[in-house]
Amino acid sequence: MSFGFLPNEGQPDFEALLKQFSEMGIDPGALAGAKSFLESMGSAKTGSDQNLITVAALRDIAKEIISAKGDLPVGTADQDRLGQSLAIANTWLDPEILFPSATAPSQSAWSKREWLDESLTGWQQLIEPLAVGMADALANVISSSSSSLPIEFTGEVNQSPEQQDAMKAMLARLLRGFMGTLIATHLGKGIGLLANSITGANDVAIPLLKTDSGSHLIPQNVNEWAQGLGIDLEQVSIYLALREAAAARLFANTTWLNSYLRDAIISYGKGITIDVDSITRQAEEAMSSGEIDINNPESLNLALNAGLFTPQQTPAQELALTKLEMALALIEGWIDHVISEVASDRMPAFNALIENSRRRRATNSPMQQLFANLLGLEVSPRKMREASAFWGEVKKIKGADGRDKCWEDPAFLPMPDDLADVAAFLNSVTVPDDLSGLI
Repeated sequence: MSFGFLPNEGQPDFEALLKQFSEMGIDPGALAGAKSFLESMGSAKTGSDQNLITVAALRDIAKEIISAKGDLPVGTADQDRLGQSLAIANTWLDPEILFPSATAPSQSAWSKREWLDESLTGWQQLIEPLAVGMADALANVISSSSSSLPIEFTGEVNQSPEQQDAMKAMLARLLRGFMGTLIATHLGKGIGLLANSITGANDVAIPLLKTDSGSHLIPQNVNEWAQGLGIDLEQVSIYLALREAAAARLFANTTWLNSYLRDAIISYGKGITIDVDSITRQAEEAMSSGEIDINNPESLNLALNAGLFTPQQTPAQELALTKLEMALALIEGWIDHVISEVASDRMPAFNALIENSRRRRATNSPMQQLFANLLGLEVSPRKMREASAFWGEVKKIKGADGRDKCWEDPAFLPMPDDLADVAAFLNSVTVPDDLSGLI
């Protein structure tokens, strides 16, 4: 029997595979999870219609994180209190924002798991292109290799080219599925951490929900956020309601935004390649320096999370990340700007709340950590402040309605170099009323 990868009635012999691993000196205890993974991958669909990241997998992983901290039920008192906060927020926002508020939902408050269930499809659709890009890159390394697989994988000294190709194809499929599982695990944990910290359904500042979902606050997280601030809960609730309502209005009336973010991730994913020589060199250097201990699997995981083996980005990928970072900064900056316009003079504690919020998002944000781990992307606090100032300048020049009309098309959004001269940027994307000079 050849190391468990050769077909046996159409399926790999995983028992033989695991036996061979044991004979190679790999700890049998570490193989417990590997067996179930390999068996599931061997029986799973591997065609293009099969998502590498499934909603079910994300839900299971995220729920474990949520359960570890606890998820309190939402009571009538929570619904009434936060419903009042959202009503006040929308009343203040009405004259400032061009986008109308959605019909008030029947539930003003959600539990953590309710947010999880409502956002999972959005997460899956957003990150799936990244998983595909990384998985395809890994599979291509195996499939296109001109080198023969080592005997440890084949069990035979002399294999025909056809046998080698079949083995490589099988291994590529397994590794492709493994990469999907790895990303799903990272994403699921990140979503679970987010569920334990976000204060509203749209607090992530990414359009993940259905456009008619409306605004919802998460009372357990709102109360925890308020602890230790020395600010009364009513002001905290109204401030967080303002952020939530502003984000909900923006996402409901900017239908292209989700596709824009996803297209940037697709562009990044398509450019992923794996430089085997570079990774080998990095691995050798890491092991010689002690950064990776071959007898300590956790050290390898830490190295991967730290980006030790992150491949060099292509110009197309750098552009995709720039667009993604700019869009996220503009969303956060717009939210901060509009709520400052309506609440800075109404709420005594507003300045303290917005600074605390900015600091919290910059230093302890699961969202930031998630994008940093998956894409190597970090939206700096400076960029978000620049984006907020940009929207303030746009309002001075074009008014509140003109500011919000910039969201009509991605062509009306600035890139980093445009933030320094707002007037010049606006002139470059505005069609003059008198076209005679252009004819």
